[in-house]
Amino acid sequence: MNVKHLSTVCVAALALATSACEPNTPTPADCGEPLYAGRSTDEAWRALVDVKPRPIDSSRAVNLVSPSVGEVYPANATPPTWEWTSPLRASLQRPAEGMLALKAAPRPSRSVGAWLGELILPTAHAHLPPYTGDLYWVEISAGGECPVVQVLTSELSWQLDDTSWAELGKHTGKDLTVQVMSAYLVQNRVTEGPFRLAEPRTFRRGAQ
Repeated sequence: MNVKHLSTVCVAALALATSACEPNTPTPADCGEPLYAGRSTDEAWRALVDVKPRPIDSSRAVNLVSPSVGEVYPANATPPTWEWTSPLRASLQRPAEGMLALKAAPRPSRSVGAWLGELILPTAHAHLPPYTGDLYWVEISAGGECPVVQVLTSELSWQLDDTSWAELGKHTGKDLTVQVMSAYLVQNRVTEGPFRLAEPRTFRRGAQ
């Protein structure tokens, strides 16, 4: 065994031993993608995943209007709409770069043959245009390492769907928390934020 090969083996063994000692904490990506609402996209979500480990900055966090602090929803309550206000939305003046990002990229022209070929054998479509604007990542936790329900939206409200509400119903009588992470993106790049609530909002779903 030459020296170079021995060094490679040692480095690999050290990396294996180190990883075995580290806690197996899931990353946001390990917990799965959120629901998407408004104009949000999966590529914009990945940009938020990259900046999520940054220290909590609540200086420009949203003002969560609902749910209220300690709110208890009756067991037979219909899925609510949660709302918030945001300093990011209030600031309408953005760099020129942001305005340029709003312009749609020109569509490439296609020949008649290519158009007919698309009808016979469709090809994979390109990703959505890069996102520019404010985004809100809402996570509902029941105390586990991954959120129970999560959504990424470009809106200042979220109408919970029946499936998400039923999922929360599995945790009746327990404290659930809502955390909202917000950021402003220019072409899928975070330029302001992320900002988060200093303390997650607690609420409950009543038991039967």
